[in-house]
Amino acid sequence: MSFKITIQPSGHVFEMEANEKILDAALHHGFAFPYGCRDGACTTCAGKVLAGKVAYPDEWPLGLSEEDHEKGLALFCQARPLSDLEIEVKEIGAAKDIAVKTLPTRIIKMEKLAPDVMMLHLKLPASERLQFLAGQYIDILLKDGRARSFSLANSPGHDEFLELHIREVPGGDFTERVFHGIKEKDLLRIKGPLGSFFLRDDSERPIIMMAGGTGFAPAKGMIEQAIEMGLQQPITLYWGVRATADLYQRELVEKWAQEHEHIHFIPVLSEPDEVDNWQGRTGFVHDAVADDFKDLSAHDVYMCGPPPMIEAAKKAFALRGVDQEHLFYDSFEFSTDTLKAISGRT
Repeated sequence: MSFKITIQPSGHVFEMEANEKILDAALHHGFAFPYGCRDGACTTCAGKVLAGKVAYPDEWPLGLSEEDHEKGLALFCQARPLSDLEIEVKEIGAAKDIAVKTLPTRIIKMEKLAPDVMMLHLKLPASERLQFLAGQYIDILLKDGRARSFSLANSPGHDEFLELHIREVPGGDFTERVFHGIKEKDLLRIKGPLGSFFLRDDSERPIIMMAGGTGFAPAKGMIEQAIEMGLQQPITLYWGVRATADLYQRELVEKWAQEHEHIHFIPVLSEPDEVDNWQGRTGFVHDAVADDFKDLSAHDVYMCGPPPMIEAAKKAFALRGVDQEHLFYDSFEFSTDTLKAISGRT
């Protein structure tokens, strides 16, 4: 049996099954409810039931009294619907609304996506989840006090693990450990979420996303969230890499484009190999965007990648009339000790 859930004051609506927890269902539909422990103790997820009824079939949450329940309060991380619901909860719309945490994580999966790109799946302790906005990043805290920054590649609705795409760079101390030292089940300490680069899901403007290298990681998380939320405005992803081997999740993006008419994918190679027999776009990725869109004034533009790409794009897109309030970017800045950007998030 499924029920309709109406969120106030936003007016967002989603459907869920009776055996699902309300928070889980909301997150899987792309709606950013506040939460913390997810076991009914911290009350971060508390909200009001304005119409309908909920139940707690597992056990009564520690953070909810009978008196609070009678007043219509509910802990959505544990509550399940008994009927259609109208609920009141303040959805998170900005990074400042989310607590930054320092947490231990365990590497539960390592997979080479390309010769120089490794995917890590990090698992948090059973009592913890890291709430984040699609596009944000985390710092991995090293034993010597340094930190390495990596964009989150999964959507917030699938936060059972944290997905990172890490490029190996010669001389990059941490990335060389990722490829030649650390292994599954190893522990890492993280701090996050961080950054103001995230999907503005309250906008209905057409979206252009431009990624350079593993700048694809946050774009992936944002597009996955847009799909989960059912956003219908056009989304065009330009992914700039050197050669086809660097399009390490090309099949996934092509699948999005095949299944959703409003999603478009344009890969751009700067140095295609002869063996690629490449018939697609070549050159700099920001030039491809500028060639295709003579007027960017009505678009939301998201850019993520190395600083030279970001700086060149800002100049090119200014000539195309981009609205600075609708231009969002994450530039993988260099650190003085060891190419933090490239050894970290690119």
